[in-house]
Amino acid sequence: MGICRIGLSSALALAGYFAVYSAAATTPDISGTYWATSYSPKLEVVGGGGPPLNGAGKAAYEANQEGLKDGSILDKARRVCLPDGVPRVLATPYPFEIFQVPVDRVTFVYEMNHQVRVIMLDKPLPTLDSLIGEPRYNGHSVGHWEGDTLVVETTGFAYMTFLDASGLPHSEQMSTIERIRKIGNQLEDVITVHDPETYTRDWQARFVYDERDDVRLEDYACNDRHRDLSGVKGVEPR
Repeated sequence: MGICRIGLSSALALAGYFAVYSAAATTPDISGTYWATSYSPKLEVVGGGGPPLNGAGKAAYEANQEGLKDGSILDKARRVCLPDGVPRVLATPYPFEIFQVPVDRVTFVYEMNHQVRVIMLDKPLPTLDSLIGEPRYNGHSVGHWEGDTLVVETTGFAYMTFLDASGLPHSEQMSTIERIRKIGNQLEDVITVHDPETYTRDWQARFVYDERDDVRLEDYACNDRHRDLSGVKGVEPR
C-alpha cells in the first residue's frame, strides 16, 4: 500500500510538472530588457490631439500645472522617488526588464525608482469597491493572453499620481487596459484609459521600446546623475 501511495504521489507530481512545462512552452515570450527610443513629458494621444479632459479634468490639470510651476505641488515621483503610476511609468526614458517566472505571472522591473509591477495571469480583476481601502500607485493588475498579445487590466489606483510629467490628472475611478506584444525586436504597449470623472471619453496612448540584450539595469536614486540618456530622443541634456 505504501509503495502504491508513493507511486501515485510521483505520478501526480510529474503530471503537475508537465502541465506547468506545457503552459510555459506555449506562452508567447516577451521576457527581456527594453528601452524606449523617444520620450515626451506629455502623453501623446493615439489619433492626435490632447487628452479629452472634461470640465473637472481641465480644472484639475490647470491646478496641477500651476502648483508644479510655483512649487505648491511636489512631483513626488521625481523628488522623493515614489512610484510613477500607470501610464506615466510606461513613458520612462530608462530601461526596464520583463520576467515570466513563475508561469502564473508577468513581472515588470523598472530602473526608474526601482518600480515593480506584478501582473497575475488568469485571475479575476477585483472590483473597484473591494479596493477602496487598498489603492496602489500602479493599481491592481491581472492579465491574460489573447494570441501573441498580453492583455492587462488594472484598477484601484492611488489618486495622488499624475498620468504624465506635466501633471495630467486622474480620479480614483480610473481603470486601464493594456495590450502588450512583441513586433520583431520591439515591444509595443497600447494603453486605454477609462476615467469618466476626468475625461469625456476613453482614449489611448502607444509606447514602443527596443529590445536591448546589451543593457543591464542600474542603480537609481532621485536627483542623482544616472546613465547616459542621450540616445533617447526628447530627453533634455543635463
